[in-house]
Amino acid sequence: MSIERIAIAGAGAWGTALANAAVRAGHKVALVARNEAAAHAIAAERTNARLPGVPLKDGILATSDRTAFAEADVILMAVPAQSMRAAVTALPKLKSGAPIVICAKGIEQRTQKFMSEIVTDILPDTAVAILSGPSFAADVGRGLPAAVTVAARDEALARKLALTIGSTTFRLYHSTDLRGVEIGGAAKNVLAIAAGIVSGKKLGASAAAALTTRGFAELARFARTYGARPETVMGLSGLGDLILTCSTAQSRNFSFGVALGSGSTPSTGILAEGAFTASALVSLAREQNVDMPIATAVEAVLDRSLSIDEAIEALLMRPFKAE
Repeated sequence: MSIERIAIAGAGAWGTALANAAVRAGHKVALVARNEAAAHAIAAERTNARLPGVPLKDGILATSDRTAFAEADVILMAVPAQSMRAAVTALPKLKSGAPIVICAKGIEQRTQKFMSEIVTDILPDTAVAILSGPSFAADVGRGLPAAVTVAARDEALARKLALTIGSTTFRLYHSTDLRGVEIGGAAKNVLAIAAGIVSGKKLGASAAAALTTRGFAELARFARTYGARPETVMGLSGLGDLILTCSTAQSRNFSFGVALGSGSTPSTGILAEGAFTASALVSLAREQNVDMPIATAVEAVLDRSLSIDEAIEALLMRPFKAE
């Protein structure tokens, strides 16, 4: 498989950052926006209001023309998780052998399906990969060092994607544990909301460390149920992404939680994927008989069946047990 042209669905912050990264790796890139006005603004300014201060590199075509997908050797899906089904459905007929790389982190709220399952439902003959790991769009867009994982069930495809999309500053490690990688990205968003609540409530650094550690235990239990490998859970797309997302206001999910914890209304301009994934994650955990008290508390707060104080009390009153 020769990779020369890459088309990116989603001209938001992450899609724009990935476009810069792909150009650095030597590819021709089409950044496909939802509408002509958005594409024209990006093309005219050579920057994206959703990723301020990060100029688009030469070699990026900002467009709304969906034929770019039909001409691409690889398609990166950088749309929000809850929009993935509609975005994949709207794709034109793809070039034979062109894989789809999912760059969203979440579980579909309505169907409780993972992103790879959605793509396979719609395009059963298309190879699917997942790109996930500890990375902020602003860092990747500027070319600051970052390392993520790209996973596909076909090891040759995963290796090829890592070698061709990765660069000296955007390091891609390859894996065949596709489900483990996507679980890490989805679950950590829910747990990051909990970490933000701890920060917003000013419960202290000790509580933040405990929350992140016990949250990781939940993520690991859930991932193991689906056959995820230990090295995946302990790696970039698992522990690495959780540490990043639970530790800084640069994380949208963490910031969303901070707002909740401080009694503020989260900004409508912040897309917190974890707020949509929480109910699906908890429902799947119950089906698999996996104990996820922190994720369950986040879901209860989001659906207003518990106040934040009640959710915290419920966690603190859990029986003592062996670690």
